[in-house]
Amino acid sequence: MAIRQKPHAAGKVKAGDVTKRVGIEQVEARGVNVKELVEKLIDAAGAEFTTYYYYTVLRMYLAGHEDYKEICEDARLEDRAHFELITPRIYELGGSIPYDVRVLADRAGCPDAYLPGTDDGKHAPEGKDPTATAILEVLLEAERCAVRTWSEICDITFGKDYRTYDIASRILQEEIEHEAWFIELLSMERDGAVNPSGHFRRGTPGEGPYSKNSGFYNP
Repeated sequence: MAIRQKPHAAGKVKAGDVTKRVGIEQVEARGVNVKELVEKLIDAAGAEFTTYYYYTVLRMYLAGHEDYKEICEDARLEDRAHFELITPRIYELGGSIPYDVRVLADRAGCPDAYLPGTDDGKHAPEGKDPTATAILEVLLEAERCAVRTWSEICDITFGKDYRTYDIASRILQEEIEHEAWFIELLSMERDGAVNPSGHFRRGTPGEGPYSKNSGFYNP
């Protein structure tokens, strides 16, 4: 009986060679510039990390709007999960996040979501605390930047880098969801208009469908 050939048993990377990765080789063979992709992923990771930080501040000033505060908390913790979801992929592709958190923050691909009225985060709000409307506007625009960021990464990796695309697509789905949440809240708070997002309460704050505590999380 003839032995069936194993077409994928060997390739350019020699057996036992730990200086190269077949995962990178296959992505490059499909036309992805891995070095450029890694740089975009680092910028995106920086944006998720800093957004988590700034949302921590923003939610503190939503006291009295506990429904808004809870949804902000969902988005805040899910953005942290996004950072943790994409970071391992950066290393798998031969990259590294910066060793200095200040460098990571400076590289963030989206503007800082400063608390309104603080002169870009330099001091406490002057005169009076920021309104819920002002905070919701900051939250909404932060999510819109994230949607643009992850859409670009999905475009780059679709049909070429299956693992990065899968992770980016999961993150994009949650960012689109977050945008819808803040449109709903801002529409009512600022305009008195009903603009439903379809938001359902999470099991626990931040437990999105692709968070680390969900059954779908599988980086």
